[in-house]
Amino acid sequence: MGQQPRPLDPDLRARLLQEARTPWRGLRRALWLALAGSGAAGLAVMALRGASGDTVASGDLLIQLGAVALFGSLLWFDRNRSPLVERD
Repeated sequence: MGQQPRPLDPDLRARLLQEARTPWRGLRRALWLALAGSGAAGLAVMALRGASGDTVASGDLLIQLGAVALFGSLLWFDRNRSPLVERD
């Protein structure tokens, strides 16, 4: 009954604290990457269509450019900003 709880492994504790500060980070980054890739693929299709001589609506082009810029910047701002810790 009077047992002390075992202390957590320092690496596990650091990972748990990081997850508590930025929950669902991996899923968010995967989503931003998928959406930015989708916008880039749409932009590439439009560029190829324009290069072949077909008309490309300027509104559609702006939507694709906006998607690439928006999701690319969300991916950039969601990066890990803490310095790397060297391990022995």
